[in-house]
Amino acid sequence: MALCDRCQGYRNPSLAVDACVRRGNEVLLIQRRHPPNAGAWGCPGGFVDDGERTEDACLRELEEETGILGRDPRLLMVMSDPNRDERKHVVSIVYEVTMVDEAQEPRAGDDAADAAFVPIEQVLDGSVWLNGDHADIMRAWLGSSSD
Repeated sequence: MALCDRCQGYRNPSLAVDACVRRGNEVLLIQRRHPPNAGAWGCPGGFVDDGERTEDACLRELEEETGILGRDPRLLMVMSDPNRDERKHVVSIVYEVTMVDEAQEPRAGDDAADAAFVPIEQVLDGSVWLNGDHADIMRAWLGSSSD
C-alpha cells in the first residue's frame, strides 16, 4: 500500500460541511441519490476539497446540489461522532446559510435525487426519513431558532 506524503500515513477523518437553509416555515433538504441510504433526505452538503475553506465548501455544495445561491454562512455546530457516517469517520461542520434571493426554487443537481423545501413540522415529527444524524442536526438547529 502506497502512503500519502502529505498525510504521512495517518488515518484521519474526512471533513464535510452541511448547509441549513430556512425559508419561512420550511427547510431546504436534498434526497440522496446514491447509497448508503439512497432515498433519505438531509441537509445539502458534502466533502471539503483540498485547499478549500469550509465556508466556501458549504456554499459550493449548496449550489451544486440544489441550485440555490447562499451567502453569509454562520457556524451552527460540529457533528463529530466517529459512527455518524457508515462509510467512514466523517466530521461535518454545519452552517446556517442565508439565501441570496428568497424567491429561488431548488432543483436537484450533482448527487441529489431531489431537492425541496419541506415543512418544518414534517421534519421534526419524523414524517421525513432523514439520513444519518440529520434529525439531530434539525432538532438542534430548529430547537434553538427564535422564529
